[in-house]
Amino acid sequence: MAAADRVAVYEATTQFLEEQPKGEDALKAVLEVDSQLETWTFDDIDLDSGTFGELVSRGIVEKVDEEYRITDRTAIKAVVAGKDVVADSSSKKSWQSLLEFDLGIWGDRRALGGLVGALLLVFTMRITQYRAVFRGDHVVSPGNDPYYYRYWMEALLAESSRPTDIGLLSEMPESANTMRPLTHALNWWFATLLGGDQWAADIVATWLPIVATLALGIVIYALAIVVTRDIRIGLASVILFGVAPVHVVYTQVGFLEHRLHQYFWLGVTLLVLAWLAVDLRQRFESENQRAAVREHLLSPVTWIFAVILGLALGISVHLWGGSPLMFVPLAVYIGLRAILDAREGIPPMLANFPLVVGLALSSTLSAWVHINWGWREPFVAYTPGMVLVVTVPVLLLGELWQRFQWHNSRLVAVEVGVAGLGLYVLWLVRPNDWTDIQGRVDSLFFREGATETSSLFTFDYGVIFGPLTQIGVGFYLGVAVLIWTIWIVNKRYEPAWLLLAVYTSYFMVLAGIQVRFAAQLVVSLSFLGGVGFVYVLSAIDLVRCPLPLQSGSNQFQSEVPDSGSGEQLITFPDRRKAAYILGIGLLICSFSFLYIPGLSGQISYSDAEFDAAMAINEHSAETDRGYSENYVISEWGNNRMYNYFVSGESESYRYARTYFNDFRFGDDPDDYYDQFGNRVGYVIMTDVEGNLPADTAQVQLMEEFGTGNNTTKPLDHYRLLTINNERTVAAFALVPGATIEGVGKANETVNVSTDVSVDGASFTYEREVTVGEGGQFKVTVPYPGKYSIGDSTVEISEEHVENGLKIKVDSSGGTV
Repeated sequence: MAAADRVAVYEATTQFLEEQPKGEDALKAVLEVDSQLETWTFDDIDLDSGTFGELVSRGIVEKVDEEYRITDRTAIKAVVAGKDVVADSSSKKSWQSLLEFDLGIWGDRRALGGLVGALLLVFTMRITQYRAVFRGDHVVSPGNDPYYYRYWMEALLAESSRPTDIGLLSEMPESANTMRPLTHALNWWFATLLGGDQWAADIVATWLPIVATLALGIVIYALAIVVTRDIRIGLASVILFGVAPVHVVYTQVGFLEHRLHQYFWLGVTLLVLAWLAVDLRQRFESENQRAAVREHLLSPVTWIFAVILGLALGISVHLWGGSPLMFVPLAVYIGLRAILDAREGIPPMLANFPLVVGLALSSTLSAWVHINWGWREPFVAYTPGMVLVVTVPVLLLGELWQRFQWHNSRLVAVEVGVAGLGLYVLWLVRPNDWTDIQGRVDSLFFREGATETSSLFTFDYGVIFGPLTQIGVGFYLGVAVLIWTIWIVNKRYEPAWLLLAVYTSYFMVLAGIQVRFAAQLVVSLSFLGGVGFVYVLSAIDLVRCPLPLQSGSNQFQSEVPDSGSGEQLITFPDRRKAAYILGIGLLICSFSFLYIPGLSGQISYSDAEFDAAMAINEHSAETDRGYSENYVISEWGNNRMYNYFVSGESESYRYARTYFNDFRFGDDPDDYYDQFGNRVGYVIMTDVEGNLPADTAQVQLMEEFGTGNNTTKPLDHYRLLTINNERTVAAFALVPGATIEGVGKANETVNVSTDVSVDGASFTYEREVTVGEGGQFKVTVPYPGKYSIGDSTVEISEEHVENGLKIKVDSSGGTV
């Protein structure tokens, strides 16, 4: 609507409000019904005919095809809110618009309470393993990888515990600054803010994942409000996000990792891109296209969000090893956005210039950190720059297509050609980077050995049920809305929905390859699922239909009643409808409630595993073993945890992954003792399914405790420290053993034995040795204690066993 017409409606509405005693109630009534229906009848509102006639005669309500609609919602809402229509229509030009970033909660305690309740659900779902994490004075993080991040956080804290020592970050070892340097830096910095001691490190390891996830929940809520202006969708999105099992697993209490940072900044990136798209689209309601683009670019807030975008993208580069993957959907969005703009007659370069500036800022930031601090490999650090180099010609091509109105299908082909040319130039100019890309692709498609490398659509769950266990019912709701989103973007100009369609589709493809990407998928899919959830409720007449899904609706109209102060209100249904809504919500979430404890518990450590680590730690301290004499070898999936609590050296599990299975299924543990040398001090054995040959180390240690069986001899160098009652986890110390030397009659058999009692087991360690022709015998034993040797006894001390000392004895009753 033209500015002059809007002012006229504003003045007419102001006069109506002054002359009618119940004018404000009448205006709110027509605003509410107009937000629900594109056109409506007199019977749809609760007004007397005289008041309604005044609204029509003054031009506040107009007749369309025998029905009615509001002439100008913006002008009428400005009157109700007590604002000036001119100031309101230009508010996006001012700094005040940043302060008016309305989440629908500031003026409505019910909406604020709903958001707090949704966030409380997010929190509750992530502390189901609280008791498994907090064990006395110890924080036992679930999973294997968190101990890698705890190692680097504590290593940096050992160098400095002051938050101002930023220069330390430029001196990180290469093994830290080439993969996830910013994650280590942020973890360290947060710990320094809390004091920089072990307590601070434990607090960060425990609670930072949840704090970051709650912040992400607010970002997802804001994303829903920005795109739909519907508080109900915002709350539903946070709820579905909160109960997605795969996301819960990766952000539960104690799970310190790169993911908590990665997910948050992905959410911020989506929010900023959505705001830029929505802001431009909203201006089309009151301006022509070129004027809307101009006003969008003149708004200071646009450039604030452009800067935030640059920071979010620049930060994302240095958070984790696979950060280049995050720029693929951005590049796809830019390419499709150019097509969308050109189709609508909008100059793509101007419309997306804030995005270009954000990319330029992120390129500068990422490159500066790489050059000055040595963070990341060149290819990764320059990823934003490479996207920028491709973005500019793509947008300029869009400008060309928009100006000459050529067919968009040809632009698609040209963009694909530009992308291909860019890859060819990269292969030609930087072959080392191309090799790096190939390695990353191999890791993505062919990496094996971890549960998270399986597909979201695994055949183990009949393909379609895999998402139910990992994401919940919200997956299917989200996919249904995704299909609608793709359809609607094809029909009309909706850049924000295009953004969500691209990112959701991209991460769905990645999750189909490896389920570890399903948690990224949840960030955008939970919003689409929230839209679907509200639509389902509306389909059974429990709530109003979401405005974007109404046929022919304008999604940027306010979906909920106005409070009179420019803020949204959330209304509660009657008790019967509320009960139905609650029941349906619980039904949708119930599947997640079933899977979350189990999936979270799968990576939590049992009492037996923790007790084994503590037993080794105690033995290491008592025997004064240092690293690597106290290195623990175990299954690689638990290896970092054991070494963290024993020596603190939990940076890598490479050695365990290389050698443990060969050791476990080999037939000569004592020979491995010699191969290990001083590299290994302890072994953790766990039960395995199936029957194994009796001569494997697994059977000799886990079932026989090294005492031998019909086909194997007792072991010389493996001392059982503890085993749980269920016989599922056992800890062994590798020891030189005490060597008993004695004399006896040639060729006689000497029995050497002692009773052993440790936590979880009591048994007899017994050896039979034959006296040699010279009348001497020798045997190595791994346990301290009183040994019976023929008619003699001898006391073997800890010192004998630990230091490989010799002791002589007469087997026929002589003195020791």
